[in-house]
Amino acid sequence: MPTPLDEKTRSIILATVPALKAHGLAITEEMYKRLLARPEIRDLFNQSHQRDLEQPKALALAVLAYAQHINDLGRLGGMVERIAEKHVGLNILPEHYPFVADALLGAIGHVLGSAATPEIVEAWGKAYWFLADVLIGREKQIYDEHEQAPGGWKGWRAFTVRARHQETPEIVSFELVPADGGRLFRHKAGQYLSFKLDIPDHGSQRRNYSISSAPGADHYRITVRRHELGLVSPWLHESVRVGDTLLAANPAGDFFLDETASSPVVFLTAGVGLTPIVSMLGALCGAKAGRAIRYVHGADSRELAAFVPEITALAADNALKADFFYAKDKALDEVVGAGVTRHAGRVSTEWLREVADPAATYYICGPESFMQDMIGTLHDAGLPAAQIRYEIFGSASNPDLVL
Repeated sequence: MPTPLDEKTRSIILATVPALKAHGLAITEEMYKRLLARPEIRDLFNQSHQRDLEQPKALALAVLAYAQHINDLGRLGGMVERIAEKHVGLNILPEHYPFVADALLGAIGHVLGSAATPEIVEAWGKAYWFLADVLIGREKQIYDEHEQAPGGWKGWRAFTVRARHQETPEIVSFELVPADGGRLFRHKAGQYLSFKLDIPDHGSQRRNYSISSAPGADHYRITVRRHELGLVSPWLHESVRVGDTLLAANPAGDFFLDETASSPVVFLTAGVGLTPIVSMLGALCGAKAGRAIRYVHGADSRELAAFVPEITALAADNALKADFFYAKDKALDEVVGAGVTRHAGRVSTEWLREVADPAATYYICGPESFMQDMIGTLHDAGLPAAQIRYEIFGSASNPDLVL
């Protein structure tokens, strides 16, 4: 374990909280500007998250949280685990950390000017390397676990596209099998694959996509929504065909199904946020766990909702109950089949408040505003944090979700 930070360092870090609140985003923007100027580092990042400032905003919140809780770092355990899993997915290695240290400390000095005294810069250097050592240690554990597990690997592994399925006009699924014909690592239901993709005229790109297939299948399936203003998703939709090869890292992520529990499960999803949940459904229903399952999904219309036939079939087998909400449909609420109810409009906080099950564990994934509404409603209903689990697609810009 890294040596704990001394009291003087912690007091200096705590004293910088007002400056981070005022200038945190400017610091992280400058930090990324410096990092992205380094060719050996640039390709590790999702460039689209730089253009919309999503990643700098998320990092600014994380740095602020670190400073605010410097005397009680146990509060940040979930955040640290999420970062470590993300780093493993992207194949971040110990040799990358000095680049980040130089960029962060340089950015603090650049933005704060004379206010960044040598004492403050030294304290943040110590604080950075303390956290870096924690992350490096945890990441090594995960790398080693992956490499030693049946079918596991380290670094990038080639996968062949075995099949592709047009789920909706906007969503395509790709079935991937190891190009070397070897075993497949059994992922945890809810985890994602990270990809190193070579996009013509745009170079190397990194992206994460949730695995939508159940653990134990002979393939991984990713399900990708096309974002018209995006770079990678249109390329996947238009250019990737059966027989093509993609490079992927070992499955990663701290959002996964607790298969040892026996409590009721409620899945709350919207849009393409259903992808990790579909994997969880496959795990639960395949194991015939006997747990009460409720699946709630929101989409703009029936045409744009993926996996409806599969969910409907599970409901017909009494494996679950399902509620489909269609924001642009005008039909009244109605039961449309065994265990399936169709609703007009979006999944509302009022509806959730009425049906909230205090004994259930909730798994939530979708747009950030949707998750904030659902999580806030469940908190207000008295559910403890341990029963509310969620996945953030991209980088969270809400402090509560970051923590």
